[in-house]
Amino acid sequence: MKKIPGLCGYLLGVCIVTGCGRAPSFNILGSFFPAWLLCMVAGVVLAAIVNRVLVHYKLDSMLAWTILVYPSLAAFFAFTLWLLFFS
Repeated sequence: MKKIPGLCGYLLGVCIVTGCGRAPSFNILGSFFPAWLLCMVAGVVLAAIVNRVLVHYKLDSMLAWTILVYPSLAAFFAFTLWLLFFS
C-alpha cells in the first residue's frame, strides 16, 4: 500500500514533464545561444537592410511613423524566420 502514493507521484511527475524538450540552440564558439536570439538578431539586420534600401531610393520620407515601422519590420522578420526554420 505504501508504494501506491509514490507510484502516483512518479506518474504525475512524468506526465507534467512530458512536454519538456530540449530548446533549439546553436553552438557558436563553444557557447550555446537560443534560436530565438539568433532570429531576433537576423530580424534587426534585415530591418536595417530594408532601411538602407528605402533611404537609397528616397522612400523613407513616405513613412509617417518610422519609429513604429522599423521595430515592426524587425519583429516581422524575426517571427517569420522562427516559423520558417523552427516550426
